[in-house]
Amino acid sequence: TFQNYFRLYGKLSGMTGTALTEEEEFGAIYKLDIVEIPTNKPIARIDNPDVVYKNDNGKNRAIIAQIAACHEKGQPVLVGTISIEKSEFISSLLKKRGIAHNVLNAKQHDREAEIVAQAGKLGAVTIATNMAGRGTDIMLGGNPEYLAKTDLRKAGFDEEAIAEAAGFAETQDENILAARQSFAERLAFHREVTNAEAEKVRAAGGLFILGTERHESRRIDNQLRGRAGRQGDPGESRFFIAMTDDIMRLFGSERVMGMMESLGVDEDMPLDQKMLSSAIEQAQKTVESRNFQTRKNVLEYDDVMNVQRNVIYEERRKVLDGEDLQASVRGMIEEYVRTTVADGLGGAEQPDRKTINEALSPFGRLFLQPGDLRVGEDQMHALTADGLADMVLEKAMSFYDAKEKTLGLMPTGVPLIRELERVVMLRVVDEYWMEHLDAMTELRRGIGLRGYGNIKPVDAYKQEGFERFETMVAGIRTETVRRLFMAQIRKEDKLERKSVSKNVATSGGGDASVKKQPMKKVKKPGRNDPCPCGKLRPNGLPMKYKDCCGRGE
Repeated sequence: TFQNYFRLYGKLSGMTGTALTEEEEFGAIYKLDIVEIPTNKPIARIDNPDVVYKNDNGKNRAIIAQIAACHEKGQPVLVGTISIEKSEFISSLLKKRGIAHNVLNAKQHDREAEIVAQAGKLGAVTIATNMAGRGTDIMLGGNPEYLAKTDLRKAGFDEEAIAEAAGFAETQDENILAARQSFAERLAFHREVTNAEAEKVRAAGGLFILGTERHESRRIDNQLRGRAGRQGDPGESRFFIAMTDDIMRLFGSERVMGMMESLGVDEDMPLDQKMLSSAIEQAQKTVESRNFQTRKNVLEYDDVMNVQRNVIYEERRKVLDGEDLQASVRGMIEEYVRTTVADGLGGAEQPDRKTINEALSPFGRLFLQPGDLRVGEDQMHALTADGLADMVLEKAMSFYDAKEKTLGLMPTGVPLIRELERVVMLRVVDEYWMEHLDAMTELRRGIGLRGYGNIKPVDAYKQEGFERFETMVAGIRTETVRRLFMAQIRKEDKLERKSVSKNVATSGGGDASVKKQPMKKVKKPGRNDPCPCGKLRPNGLPMKYKDCCGRGE
């Protein structure tokens, strides 16, 4: 998850104008405090209460009427919508009224910043989605810098020269120097015009922010409101809401709708009550809290995997960094021997010979040859699981030391078996970890059903996840030891041309002739049969042939 990714950093900080509403989440997940910095100048913006209408028709007519009233007195308007479809619908209504406007809906990235920058001009109407043009300062009267750059484009300057025109870096480029001179002239000219226009806009009431509906998050609404009234400028904001909006359904609009119907309220009659605004804000808090709980729930599940992930990746990092794994491998061999012997004896205090032979049978394919380990009748009565494990371990270590000598040294002087240990360990860890991830995903998918049995799903996930992880670790240990004992290093043979002699029967009689032996056909295992190599899954069950040696067939 993103949360666990961010928490990997040693230091975490950030800056935003709308973090205060998410204070609880920052504290709970990242252990971060929120510090509010006061504004440079007192806020002069008037945040009007929301107006609530019976349905969309009444709300849309009121929106157009508000835009027309502001446009008539020269007050610029920024209309915020929650979707592209809504912004295009409002645009179509304005076209019918003959009101000139710009539409920003993330379809024209190149001009977005420029259009938003000019949204503060006298009488300007701009329709934008909540995401469009963020981070651009809307200056009352227009932005002289953007206007000056537009003039440079018309004059034929290239984009590189225009980008450098506002800079102060030293240069000998004649084109850039000419662009800077032209830019300074045009900036002074436009600044004079925009300053005069800004005064008219201030007199008209500043930028008017019109929200077509409330967003699920108060943070997004605050971002929209915050585009007006910057640096002490005047401004206004108001949200227009219909009882059919998504956020109102969460608030429980059916009750209010019933009241409006019984009172015979006209669809063009607004409900302008502060009580409603606070109720809507409470509905937003409820949605935010629900979304936070959802994210927190996802994080709780991921925290289980995060602990396991750290253990596996730490071991994997040792392998990749080329650390000597000899001590780890010998520890694995000892653990494998002791657990296998203990499981084979099944807790018997005085095991008989049959039980001992069954306990030793898994080692037969790895390092224990028939007759290597003899237990006399006089030793039987005093034999314990630890005693038998010590005897087997001694044979295992002797076999492994002999194998190390047989494989020899690499050109660097390091025993070849050290590299074999790294390769085998990395391969086995990767295979088992990928299978474990798939298993945990499947577990996560159905764990929610445990809630019907009054079991907290997260607790059940933690418990079963831990058990599966333990099984996986045991599987990695067993498979690593098995592969290390059975691995053979194949050296490249030199190609030699040899004569092929044919066995021809002698003419003297049939006894001296060499008979051609019939070919023995080995039965190929089925795709769903256990793989002949004996590899086990993390859960202890044998792997199918199609998932192991027969994967490429």
